[in-house]
Amino acid sequence: METSGGIQASLAGRYALALFGLARDQQQIDAVTRSLDSLEVALAQSSDFRALVSSPLVGRVDAAKAIAALIPTLGVDPITANFLRVLAKNGRLGELKNVIRAVRTLASGHRGETSAEVTTAHPLDDAQVAELKAKLKARVGRDVAIDAKVDPNILGGIVVRLGSQMIDASIRTKLNTLAQAMRG
Repeated sequence: METSGGIQASLAGRYALALFGLARDQQQIDAVTRSLDSLEVALAQSSDFRALVSSPLVGRVDAAKAIAALIPTLGVDPITANFLRVLAKNGRLGELKNVIRAVRTLASGHRGETSAEVTTAHPLDDAQVAELKAKLKARVGRDVAIDAKVDPNILGGIVVRLGSQMIDASIRTKLNTLAQAMRG
């Protein structure tokens, strides 16, 4: 498996490589990525879970106890459950979001896909995601996995980050460009 230096260089990247390696060796990549998707939803929807993961006030022992209690509720696979315990024990739960992103990138590469980070002001529906995937596939010549994010601050439009390329068609950027042009 080829990995980018960027993933290996970060703390979250090293954890992601370890998790992805376990998942690959046990042929559980799909199960682990589904579990990570569930964790991402839990992070977005539960302020308590977000606080547990990000608060520096929660000690390692307390975090490990809380994670152990939450694992049955989260519905994650055994590999991801053990991984969460390790993150809590090592005081690295704050890296969870970055680990999820890095594992997605590794899984996409493993499947022969390119991964694109897409930011919109409003959530995309399934038809819009499918259309975007088709357009990006035509552009890069391979399947594209979409990592969709919502950021109301862009006001409208879309920002696509595909590898080192960035396509910024957000209203915020267009307004900023117009403001610059008007200043002269």
